[in-house]
Amino acid sequence: MNQLPVYETLRGDDKDRLIKSHLYMVSFISERMVSQVPSFMNREDIASAAMVGLVDAANRFRPSLGILFKTFAEKRMRGAVLDEVRRMDWFSRTLRQKQSRLAAVMEDLEGKLGRPAEEEEVAAAMQMRLEEYRDLLAEVSCLGCISLHETIDDSDSSPTLMDSMVDQQSKNAFEMLEESELTRELAAQIERLTEKERLVVSLYYYEELSQKEIAEVLELSEGRVSQLHSQALLKLKVGLGRERKRAAAGRNQR
Repeated sequence: MNQLPVYETLRGDDKDRLIKSHLYMVSFISERMVSQVPSFMNREDIASAAMVGLVDAANRFRPSLGILFKTFAEKRMRGAVLDEVRRMDWFSRTLRQKQSRLAAVMEDLEGKLGRPAEEEEVAAAMQMRLEEYRDLLAEVSCLGCISLHETIDDSDSSPTLMDSMVDQQSKNAFEMLEESELTRELAAQIERLTEKERLVVSLYYYEELSQKEIAEVLELSEGRVSQLHSQALLKLKVGLGRERKRAAAGRNQR
């Protein structure tokens, strides 16, 4: 295929050609995200939103930045699907409040214990039976895909967990330098997860297995994999948020 000329933004014909050559990504994104969005969103809804994201990516893409279009488009397409989820009012305020309370309890316990809290410890702190706590994890597990795209802390400029889970080989030198610190922090936090949580994260985000496939590999139910996935993401977000706050405090004292 001929290389596209380098402009700050692409011309009309080049945009059309770029979109057509990456239409396969619509099906790919739809298949990957169908298990990550609520049941009222069918494959057609997801594909439609992903297509909007692909067109938006072509409109915004600047080849001169040295970023692969596939990498740029995938992030835009996933974001478009999640925007559509929000537009359809999936995220109730109550559900987000539950997730925020759960994260706050985990953060408080980690501060006291100096390590990620065990399931039984979180359940006790929330005055729940273990079964009730796991039910809560299952309830907020649908927010797991959003947690990866949300910022680690409350700052709009903060990176997301997903930023450090993408293929580093597809990034330019500036991006790799900018995100290397976050990647090291993420690796350290992953090491603090339980063995099963680490396996779920690795199989899901690096091996790109579905939750059903992970359940078969680990000989667990899909529901249990969903709970472990949700718990792992909350732990990662809490741990990374704590490290970023600590680092910021250190810089302010200099």
